[in-house]
Amino acid sequence: AWANSLFEDNAEHGLGMYTAQAVIRESLANKVKEVMEKTTCDERKAACQAWLDTYNDGEANKAATKALIENLEAKVCCDTVKDILSKKEYLSKKSVWIFGGDGWAYDIGFGGVDHVLAQNKDVNVFVFDTEVYSNTGGQASKASNIGQVAQFAAAGKEIKSKSLAEIAMTYGYVYVAQIAMGANKVQTLKAIAEAEAHKGPSLIIAYSPCEMHSIKGGMENCQKEMEKAVKCGYWNLFRFNPDAEKPFTLDSKEPAGGYQEFLMNEARYSRLTREFPERATKLFAASEENAKERYEHLLKLKALYE
Repeated sequence: AWANSLFEDNAEHGLGMYTAQAVIRESLANKVKEVMEKTTCDERKAACQAWLDTYNDGEANKAATKALIENLEAKVCCDTVKDILSKKEYLSKKSVWIFGGDGWAYDIGFGGVDHVLAQNKDVNVFVFDTEVYSNTGGQASKASNIGQVAQFAAAGKEIKSKSLAEIAMTYGYVYVAQIAMGANKVQTLKAIAEAEAHKGPSLIIAYSPCEMHSIKGGMENCQKEMEKAVKCGYWNLFRFNPDAEKPFTLDSKEPAGGYQEFLMNEARYSRLTREFPERATKLFAASEENAKERYEHLLKLKALYE
């Protein structure tokens, strides 16, 4: 199922969808308990119990829900059973994902994202990080990096990007991951699976090259660009799983060099060398130094959780 909302209230809208189905499902759970207590049929009791036992387990609840519906439909014995079957699409545990860009998650909708993560509800937030307001004209966002040229940062952004991932990690119970599909598909799938399995809020931030990056060769090379970004240390891959014995996993290897070459492969950076060459040299050096410091910081986090 899918629903669209204004991008500034994305998180609140998604939480509302989760809350609505959760309330209906809780009501159904009470009715299933009522049926189980009143029935004399052992098979029906077992079907009800299996559904209740897997209530919060999305994968296991699929089979239990199917078995319960088949059992109830075979013999509709009372109004309670009729009521349960009238809302049978709500019986299975739902997977709730909230999608949006970095302009929303880092800036205009950050309050909503933070509020939703702070509720400790089983919802997943997926951020497509393009490092710029891609859909409203290419304005700089708090996800934009040092030296990046964008609207309202025509001479290159001077300050480093916001660490949304670490802000979320401070809660301690939020699953958090940074991914880049073109760099590591296995890590991408693992992060999504872990986020879904986590019984609580999750935040996945995905590096997402877009047209505003003006990559040499065009968007057909975006997967390769992700790989380059991770390899040179521009973007880092990691996972913070509160359910794991060692919560923090650094999936990025030590930067292999080529940071400046990576920047020059995208017009959002290379244009600064043509318009403000001296400033470009200064900002790009600061950007590379910031990337090195960020990786060192992640190594310290890894050591802290080991």
